[in-house]
Amino acid sequence: MPFYYKLGSIPPKRHTVFRQPNGSLYHEQLFGTIGFDGMSSLLYHVHPPTVVKSILGSTSVAPEIALDKHMTMFSLQGFQLASNPDFLASRTPVLVNSDCYIELASPTGSMTDYFYKNADADEIIFIHKGSGTLKTQLGNIDFAYGDYLVIPRGMIYQMHFNDDNNRLFIVQSFNPVYTPKRYRNWFGQLLEHSPYCERDIRPPHTLETHDTEGEFLIKIKKQDVIYNYVYQHHPFNVVGWDGFNYPYAFSIHEFEPITGRVHQPPPVHQTFETSGFVLCSFVPRLYDYHPDSIPAPYNHSNIDSDEVLYYVDGDFMSRNDIKQGQITLHPGGIPHGPHPGAYERSIGKTETQELAVMVDTFKPLKITQQALGLKVEGYEKSWLH
Repeated sequence: MPFYYKLGSIPPKRHTVFRQPNGSLYHEQLFGTIGFDGMSSLLYHVHPPTVVKSILGSTSVAPEIALDKHMTMFSLQGFQLASNPDFLASRTPVLVNSDCYIELASPTGSMTDYFYKNADADEIIFIHKGSGTLKTQLGNIDFAYGDYLVIPRGMIYQMHFNDDNNRLFIVQSFNPVYTPKRYRNWFGQLLEHSPYCERDIRPPHTLETHDTEGEFLIKIKKQDVIYNYVYQHHPFNVVGWDGFNYPYAFSIHEFEPITGRVHQPPPVHQTFETSGFVLCSFVPRLYDYHPDSIPAPYNHSNIDSDEVLYYVDGDFMSRNDIKQGQITLHPGGIPHGPHPGAYERSIGKTETQELAVMVDTFKPLKITQQALGLKVEGYEKSWLH
């Protein structure tokens, strides 16, 4: 996270006496990353966050790999994924490697009878359809169409949806998710040429403090296994916290595009970065304004990365016959470019209303069994005239 934030009640100095109205101590917890060297926050609990009543068993959620090694351009119709009332059960990995899992989900129900913690990975949840509230131990965040929810690993949360029509594009990152380095100064502040700034980032607002004992099921994911822990105290019993490590929302509609006289390369669309991949946002924007510019992207070779595009809305200028929720994968090692007619068709156009999310990975992506059921047949031959 690029800035310090606090919410609720905290003592004036860390690691000091902080008492509840009844005279007992609040229970301090360091919520940190990368040992004691990464981003962290200090949480103050009504009850210890450590009291486990029982462990009910575990379930493997490891992706089932269909194609481990391949060199084929691939496309999926994401909206063909069947809906599921359960949030976790609805999450379907389609493209994976050791740095990230790319998933689709269409949950029809809210998380009301359990909580979830991903101890493996940071999560970027893109809201394609639906709205609601992300509830966490650090507070609530309202979300709607176009929002990225960035949830750091280890955060306990629930997703509460306003209705049953929800479509999500999810990236699990096994490395921390950051704002791009080139957007920040050496203090960590987002610079003037950044396509977004701190004002666009929405940290948690309402802090719900539940002073409740009972049995609270928390599903914890670790090494592709979900463990069912029952805790004695409600996990949202935090009265205050401060620091740099917390969930936040950022809307793709707040991303301010960088344009130029001639076609700009994909890095100008970058929104987040990790050591294993970058994530970019393609948003409505004016096209290139050189009198002889060609707005459609030139053919380019993915030598060092796989390129994944998730199509959200509008007409994507470089592709033909693209639908909402469709995914395209262009593997590293072979060139790709605009579909037949798109190059010429783009000349003279002044703007685009396209909306898409791109993930470029530095390691090859494997295709899962679930992805094969969504496959667009013949996509690899769609450049034939």
